[in-house]
Amino acid sequence: MVRTMPAGDFKARCLQVMEEVRKGRREVIITKRGVPVAKLVPVETTEPDIFDCMAGTVRMVGDVVAPAASADDWDALT
Repeated sequence: MVRTMPAGDFKARCLQVMEEVRKGRREVIITKRGVPVAKLVPVETTEPDIFDCMAGTVRMVGDVVAPAASADDWDALT
């Protein structure tokens, strides 16, 4: 059920009304002289997608596909 409230009442209790909308997930229509002028609705929250969540966080340096040139290169790494 949609709740309707005059703009003056909304102005006086703005933060309280916003909290009620967030908790109750019910929208509020704000009126001015009985005419609807605005609608306060809860934000749609969605879970973040796990695919591509790390995109852009890794940097490749050098050739990651080519094998090491020789056994000496492996010795240098240890």
